Amino acid sequence: MSISTNIYYEIVIIAFIIVYVLQYIGGFSINKFVEDNASYFRKLKEKDFEFYLKAKYGDAVDIDVYFNSRLKNAFIYSFAVMLLTLNNFNYLALLGVIGAFLVGYKIPYFRLKSYYKSHLHLIDTQLPYYLKNLEILIQHYTVPVALGKSLGDAPEIFQDGLHDLVEKINAGDSSIQPYMDFAKEYPVRDSMRMMRLLYRLGLGKQERKQEQLLTFSRDVSALQQKAREARYKARLDKMEAQTMKMLVCTGAGVMVILVLAIMETFSGF
Repeated sequence: MSISTNIYYEIVIIAFIIVYVLQYIGGFSINKFVEDNASYFRKLKEKDFEFYLKAKYGDAVDIDVYFNSRLKNAFIYSFAVMLLTLNNFNYLALLGVIGAFLVGYKIPYFRLKSYYKSHLHLIDTQLPYYLKNLEILIQHYTVPVALGKSLGDAPEIFQDGLHDLVEKINAGDSSIQPYMDFAKEYPVRDSMRMMRLLYRLGLGKQERKQEQLLTFSRDVSALQQKAREARYKARLDKMEAQTMKMLVCTGAGVMVILVLAIMETFSGF
């Protein structure tokens, strides 16, 4: 049974007001509802959600708070859709409510995943060139000193990680851990291996430095070549996508013109 338009809008407005008042006075709280049922909702959490979240915000991020915020927004979206379809609530409206919940819940996850992929791509293309500049400095200075001097000219994306690396080394940590921490913060192709090479280069005796530096230089050059190939492939893929889009649009336009021409021809009879 459908409700008249005026009464329907009045019900929707009153419902929004009631929910707002209950939230304000604490009579009903979506946050409390989510927190009380957290053990059930955690089953919805993606396996790689925490990894992507820490990749963007660091280890200090409160995972539970962020996850509860996702659930809260998802419930708000689904509740809004339910109110808007209250006038003629049926199976399609129910699917819309469920869909609104899934969209509100999944969008933050997909944003985190997209950020991680674009972030890694940027690191992957810039790391070889940073290492090449570092190689030049290592020819004249020790590895810790070269790292410190590289801070000013390093790409912005590496600034925080390099600052932490240099601080740990200057604080007296002569283990490989600071280098591994940097590699974990920027987990791209060969980053672990390059940091191990850099660490061994810093430990090596002066007479072996040239030999180790040559090995480091060869690996960096190989990474640069891979980065160039990746950029070239990305440009080709972009050009192919644009060409395909142009062909599809042109084809669709031609089809529309043909259909209109045929309709005009038959209308003349």
